[in-house]
Amino acid sequence: MPSTPPRPSAARPRPPQRRPARPPVRRKRPRWGMRAATTLSVVVLASAGIGHAVVTSLDADIARVDPFKDMKNRPRAGDGMNVLLVGTDGRDKITEADRQKYRLGGAPCHCTDTIMIVHISEDRERASVVSLPRDSYAMTPEHVDVTTGERHQEHPVKINAAYAEGGPQLTVRTVENMTHVKIDHYLEVDFTSFMKTVDVLGGVDICNADPLKDAYTGLDLAAGRHRLMGGQALQYVRSRHADGSSDLGRMKRQQRFLAALIDRATSSGILLNPMRFRDVTRAVLGSVRADKGFGTDELLGLGRAMRNFSPSSSEFTTVPIGQMGYVVKDVGSTLKWDPAKSSRLFKSLREDRPLAAYKPKNKALLVPVAPQQIRVQVENGTAAGGLGKRVDAALAATGFRTTGFPVDSADRTLKRTVVAYDPRWDRSARSLAAALPGSELRAVKGQGAVLKVIAGADFERVRKVRAEDELQGESGVVTGDEVGCV
Repeated sequence: MPSTPPRPSAARPRPPQRRPARPPVRRKRPRWGMRAATTLSVVVLASAGIGHAVVTSLDADIARVDPFKDMKNRPRAGDGMNVLLVGTDGRDKITEADRQKYRLGGAPCHCTDTIMIVHISEDRERASVVSLPRDSYAMTPEHVDVTTGERHQEHPVKINAAYAEGGPQLTVRTVENMTHVKIDHYLEVDFTSFMKTVDVLGGVDICNADPLKDAYTGLDLAAGRHRLMGGQALQYVRSRHADGSSDLGRMKRQQRFLAALIDRATSSGILLNPMRFRDVTRAVLGSVRADKGFGTDELLGLGRAMRNFSPSSSEFTTVPIGQMGYVVKDVGSTLKWDPAKSSRLFKSLREDRPLAAYKPKNKALLVPVAPQQIRVQVENGTAAGGLGKRVDAALAATGFRTTGFPVDSADRTLKRTVVAYDPRWDRSARSLAAALPGSELRAVKGQGAVLKVIAGADFERVRKVRAEDELQGESGVVTGDEVGCV
């Protein structure tokens, strides 16, 4: 037998392994989304099926941990594969210039601020991503503190503290105890691999309806579409002061970024270019730690099964929160899960059912203000008869509160549709403009709460829009194509 095995092909069976080949499933501050995106991109990139030799060489780049050692009384295995993604704030390889530029100063806490369960369905046609907020109220099982060696009895903590006390093993045990979902694989990533991955991909496109500015991370984005490179992408997914929604808003932005990263990896041709595939995967795996069972065979098998993976194949949600600011002695303010809703959510994972199975597909564009809250007066800015009535009806059908009485504009030569608005209602104006592709925003001081649409000759249609759902969990499930740029 030659020292280097030949590259496998579709026509040739795989060479014998030291252990029987198996499918990658059982038989039957802010920092979490970027690590999830980074690690999940390994799985997505593997979908190219570029060749065993390329992927095999990556095994050596993965640092190994044993989070399942001596674990007993674990949940029963279900269908599909469950990967626990956690993230630390490691930044040892980031340059001093980047630390200053992207506000990465301070010593890392060597704790995990990201905890997510990624469920890959048995048929390999769906990925369900459930984020577990870092401040979730949790009870740790009895364990030995990895730092002090002291034995601890079961006690309450914020869920991210499990890593500091007992490392990957206690994190897995705590998550399994809370969710009753058996974890099959463990992946851990940090800042460095995230920035490198985004840069090697050539950037990732994101869209935001409102300007985003965070003095803590340095994020400063105008409303609109942006291509973010590594450092700026890191600011985007770390920011929790960009609006008034704190961690929950940050999680939604991280979901959008993950969907955009998947879209970028699967649509840019990177998967078909062996050299770029190698560069990206090396960037990803350079700062990754994984369990001993997650290796080349798992990457290749999962990759081959997920060749058709796309943003619409993914769904994202956060554990339903029952009580915000639940105060616990010696722990502080925590987030307490809704027992009934979270139980149904994790039951869906165990039974390999889509989280959004009963959610009607909604392709409407997400906007900051619901159309039902926006009052609109329509004017016909052209000589075409009936245009004002047509625009009024289309806006009303989309949910906008039109007057129902369109009028003719003083200027009947308008080529481009205009949305005129009082600057005090700028968020409503941007939501209305999103429903009118190609329209022009025009601020009119003192106009008041009623927005004005002056239909121009360019008018073609009204696009469906909807407000971002502030609810969490089962009522807040979105698919990747709903949170990406349109």
